[in-house]
Amino acid sequence: MLVAAFVYASVGHGGASAYLAAMALAGVAPQEMRPIALVLNVVVSAVATFKFYRAGHFRWRLFWPFAVVSIPAAYAGGAITLPGSAYKVVVGAVLVYAAWQLWRSARAGEEMREVRQPPLALAMVIGGALGLLSGLTGVGGGIFLSPLLLILGWAGTKQTSAVAAPFILVNSIAGLAGAFMTSSMSLPGHVWILVGAVLVGGWLGAEYGSRRFTNPLIRRMLAVVLAVAGAKMITV
Repeated sequence: MLVAAFVYASVGHGGASAYLAAMALAGVAPQEMRPIALVLNVVVSAVATFKFYRAGHFRWRLFWPFAVVSIPAAYAGGAITLPGSAYKVVVGAVLVYAAWQLWRSARAGEEMREVRQPPLALAMVIGGALGLLSGLTGVGGGIFLSPLLLILGWAGTKQTSAVAAPFILVNSIAGLAGAFMTSSMSLPGHVWILVGAVLVGGWLGAEYGSRRFTNPLIRRMLAVVLAVAGAKMITV
């Protein structure tokens, strides 16, 4: 959890996909996975938001069109409880996708592209879809938003990280609120140990990532772990 928080926070992410992967490999019950992942996401993305904002990379104009629709959508997604088998398949697919993106992001050259403003309506539609997925699965949506911003040329690498972090933060809070308001969901007592681990890892990772790039080898190693965990959730 600590290593995952470090790697993900260094690119402005909360790390939920890695936390879900670790819990999948450890055999944690599906009903416990989503709230734990969201809580840890809130902690790490809050730290990353602060670090990247302080480093001067945050752009409000890029952030708000995605967030304004994603927040209520994440709340609605959090209020929906998928059957255990369906949840495992959906999250497994998300983990495999996250592994692919993490492996791909280890390559150099993503910074060299012309940056332009995203169309307002399209940004809001994307934000709503990612918010719903965030609430349903327990990921913050950053693993999907970041590659879109880079591929479509809507942000540079540092700007992408600075926008992904608060996007994950607001979606994770909304997803948690929806889950706890509409069900008897509770957190296990050991979650605070995990919070301490990701707080340390997230703080160090965000401090490092807001000023330089993370080690590509570490990202690829983590990608392999995500792929194995995703495959396990889908097939077992």
